[in-house]
Amino acid sequence: MESRNKTRISEFLLLGFSEEPEIQPLIFGLFLCMYLITVFGNLLIILAVSSDPHLHTPMYFFLSNLSFVDICFTSTTIPKMLWNIQAQNKAITYEGCIIQMYFFILFVCLDDFLLTVMAYDRFVAICHPLHYTVIMHSQLCGLLMLVSWMMSALNSLIQSLMVLQLSFCTDLEIPHFFCEINQMVRLACSDTFFNDMFFYFATGMFGFLTLTGILYSYSKIVSSIRGISSAQGKYKAFSTCASHLSMVCLFYCTSLGVYLSSAATQSSHSSATASVMYTVVTPMLNPFIYSLRNKDIKKALERIIEMAAT
Repeated sequence: MESRNKTRISEFLLLGFSEEPEIQPLIFGLFLCMYLITVFGNLLIILAVSSDPHLHTPMYFFLSNLSFVDICFTSTTIPKMLWNIQAQNKAITYEGCIIQMYFFILFVCLDDFLLTVMAYDRFVAICHPLHYTVIMHSQLCGLLMLVSWMMSALNSLIQSLMVLQLSFCTDLEIPHFFCEINQMVRLACSDTFFNDMFFYFATGMFGFLTLTGILYSYSKIVSSIRGISSAQGKYKAFSTCASHLSMVCLFYCTSLGVYLSSAATQSSHSSATASVMYTVVTPMLNPFIYSLRNKDIKKALERIIEMAAT
């Protein structure tokens, strides 16, 4: 029996949010709309930044990279879920599940690193405005992006390879809408001690380092803003980082909430529903947060719309 349970599997079943067939069209329509809004909104941000020379600055360089990562992030999970609903087939191949898990972890880590890098950029801009262009030169921006990609890829690769070493039993149903690593590890019938330890170590280390960097940057920013004498100067300084601060709060509050709730409850379907907040809703809202609160992005988008209308 032990040898039969450890035979190589060919596919998993993604159970999604509900098994009731009458609400599947509603789920399909809702997620299709959110996915299209996410892709279209973030593509507009990338187009606005690339087409306007005034936006060729470190701040908007990182923003366009964040938009690209958000498109890839949602494209890792949502299209497969929509395809499964449309085809009325919950299956995903073993290889497809590992690949989806790898890219999901990769883009989550990249989101985390990019938000930290953007916080550092705002720290330099507000606390050292006279040296901003000297410090945030193009080589440093490229290096920060390269390090972010390398660290994210390494973490994702190690966790994916560790999952590949696991043996799975006959229960291959994942109570989620994508191959989430915690849910996959729970299905394993082999020892998952090292998988759990590395997951919590990596999550804790990256989360602690990036969150510490963000909090430190904003503590210095707040101190600098308090030192500005005029109310108009304080408002102008704060407005330059308000959009980023909104994104940070949205990302960390939702992601931390999901993992704390998953640790406190055994309801996997509840965890899947809660994870929609940072896997779908956050990437969808990022373009709105930046376009509604940023005059430069607004002007660039208006020019794009005018060019498209003529």
